[in-house]
Amino acid sequence: MADSRLFKILYELLDRGSVTAPELAEKFEVSTRTIYRDVEALSGAGIPIYTEPGRNGGICLMPDFVLDKALLSEEERQEILAAIQGISATGYASGNETLTKLSALFHANAENWLEVDFSRWGKSACDNSKFELLKTAIIQHREMKIVYESSYSERSTRIVQPLKLSYKSMKWYLKAFCLQKQDFRIFKLNRILDVELLGQTFMPKPYPEPESSPPQQYPQITLRFSKEMAYRVYDEFDETQIEQRKDGSLIASAQMPVDPWLTGYLLSFGDQVEILQPASLKDALAAQAYAIYEKNKS
Repeated sequence: MADSRLFKILYELLDRGSVTAPELAEKFEVSTRTIYRDVEALSGAGIPIYTEPGRNGGICLMPDFVLDKALLSEEERQEILAAIQGISATGYASGNETLTKLSALFHANAENWLEVDFSRWGKSACDNSKFELLKTAIIQHREMKIVYESSYSERSTRIVQPLKLSYKSMKWYLKAFCLQKQDFRIFKLNRILDVELLGQTFMPKPYPEPESSPPQQYPQITLRFSKEMAYRVYDEFDETQIEQRKDGSLIASAQMPVDPWLTGYLLSFGDQVEILQPASLKDALAAQAYAIYEKNKS
């Protein structure tokens, strides 16, 4: 615990330059006497730390002090480099420069362990450019004009204050404050058809996270998939929800809302899926398939 506090005191001084013993004592919930003992321990370890008396005095570091790589273990240095590598992979402009400097300081190379491509297949330039503009707007707190296609096939132009990019269930979303609706909204990135970075800046508001509530109860859906669909089944269901049969077919069971999206989703499997329960879903899917047949028969 004491060693951990020594590092925290050092990082506090690196961040602030100077701090009083009572401030550190309050922050780390120890006595001022303990803080002074910690200062002596840091000084004994070769850290150029000193105290200045007087009204504006405090505990300080020499201005030219640089954190010695020896203070970090080999594992910690690799963790830091891996983290910066991850930041660089997201397209952060200064990430590669920071990675180069830290690699030189640590005399180590970061493993190229992560690659992030925000684009869909065949749309790399458009999608990556859109993501870059959204990232810039969030960091610089600049409003954006977007053209958005809603889930109800309604296209609208909106001015939004982008707050956060969110990745959930294999999809990217933009959390923003919509000036048109005067409320917070979530926009699916693939349905943002056009973006324009505006000059108007804004004071970001914290996006309200939903309060935890009991999960909504949906009916249990049980499906049998042919073995040829295994790649999709493991993509879209948790392994604990899947049972593999001796013939290679897979039984997937999950609680899901029975709605037009679900029937459309099941139709995408063609004749490679069979509904085991509930019977009402089997009837709905058959009716939808027959309607498609009637519309497309020659």
